[in-house]
Amino acid sequence: MNRKAGIGFIFSVSIYALVHFITYFYESRTLTDMLAVLGALILLSALFLLPFKKIQLQLFLVATALMVLFFTSNSPVSDVIQGLQQMRNLIGLLLIVPMISWVLKEEPYIEEIMSFAHNFLNKSQKFYFGLMAMTQVISHFLLFGVVPMMYRFIDTFLKEHKDEAWENFKGTAILRGFGLSTLWVISIPSFIFAVEALEATLWKSMLLGFVFAFAGTVLSVIFSYYQEKKYGVDFSFVLKQEIEKAMKNSRNQGKWNKDVAEFVFLFISLFGTIFLVHELTGLEFLLTIPLVILVWTFLYFIIKKKSSSLFAETRYYFSAGVAKQAQQFSILIAAGLLIYALNQSDIGDYVIDGMNFLTGIVPVLNVLFLVPFIVILLGFIGLGPLPVIVLVTGVLEAIPFPYPPELVVLAVTSGSVISIILSPFVMPVIILSSVNGLSGIRNGLQFNLKFAVAFYLMVQLFIQTAIHL
Repeated sequence: MNRKAGIGFIFSVSIYALVHFITYFYESRTLTDMLAVLGALILLSALFLLPFKKIQLQLFLVATALMVLFFTSNSPVSDVIQGLQQMRNLIGLLLIVPMISWVLKEEPYIEEIMSFAHNFLNKSQKFYFGLMAMTQVISHFLLFGVVPMMYRFIDTFLKEHKDEAWENFKGTAILRGFGLSTLWVISIPSFIFAVEALEATLWKSMLLGFVFAFAGTVLSVIFSYYQEKKYGVDFSFVLKQEIEKAMKNSRNQGKWNKDVAEFVFLFISLFGTIFLVHELTGLEFLLTIPLVILVWTFLYFIIKKKSSSLFAETRYYFSAGVAKQAQQFSILIAAGLLIYALNQSDIGDYVIDGMNFLTGIVPVLNVLFLVPFIVILLGFIGLGPLPVIVLVTGVLEAIPFPYPPELVVLAVTSGSVISIILSPFVMPVIILSSVNGLSGIRNGLQFNLKFAVAFYLMVQLFIQTAIHL
């Protein structure tokens, strides 16, 4: 049954994405309605494919959506059809973005970058900063897959150092680095969806997010410094020894590092092309990004004369890889249905009215002060960064805010950062726990709570100052 369900799921998701791209350029009522059928098939096949504990959230979201439509909709069947199409942009994006990771497998880019930057990484705080920065850069390519990938790389680099002090050092850098990437990385679906849904200016949102990602990285380095003092371990001494070993194994011994230069070119060519195509064609980013990635990935393998690797990666992805994302895809379809149902009702207004009531009781509060807590709360009931952002912004987009939309995006995504680094029930923490052997509570709440509080206060200080000025 699982094999048949897996085939059904891969077929449904792949055709759903294909029909989405076709209907964007060629309008067809029949094909558009077909999206709803395929969306239902995605949910149905996921029901048979996933264990019950991984499908409970989707069932809850669908049941809630149907209940809301039953009591509030004049045409529930029509609304269900529309709701199953709600996430078409994100399904297309989420199917294509992982293809970027195929490129990183072809050459030892990360190892060579670490070797090339050895002079910068020779102190523990510098290494910590570099690890967080590298995690954010690689998250452009791997999304939350950067967590296990970077951990395995660093764990191999520091294979003889596995006590709590070192696991705190490695785990917090990677987890916080990925969390901060959701503030500004254009290929992170949650970020780009928030920007599009709230009609913010992309470059302003990216710039604002990058500034606070940088500030959050510096803040994390400060916390790391005091944590090192607390553990009483000389990280710098060990790191110098390990870096010297890594340099001896580098395949680029001179000052010129071909792999680093190639990686920089790949990074600029991909994301520069995305912005260029958007400016020239006017296509929305949720469509521009996957189309550019498709062409860029194809050209990489052709130019490198590795068409056999491209064929192997494509074959594996569409025979098994897509099915491994069944939980994410099915949550998106279910969340889209609920968002559409909520937007057809007055529930979103009640949520905002409730927040306004709280801000009325405490005059110093406002909606942007409270929005991150909604995101954090949803993270602690098992919703990952993408469905959380989808649900929250799906409600907020219907509300006219008297604030610049970029500030609303920052407030929402800052909540996502905190949810990612604290909640033991979201995928990044679960994955980190699976590879380093520590509990989700330890990797999340115990290691990151103080940093999360400080980061929230830092972001809110800026937002509240900007609002009142």
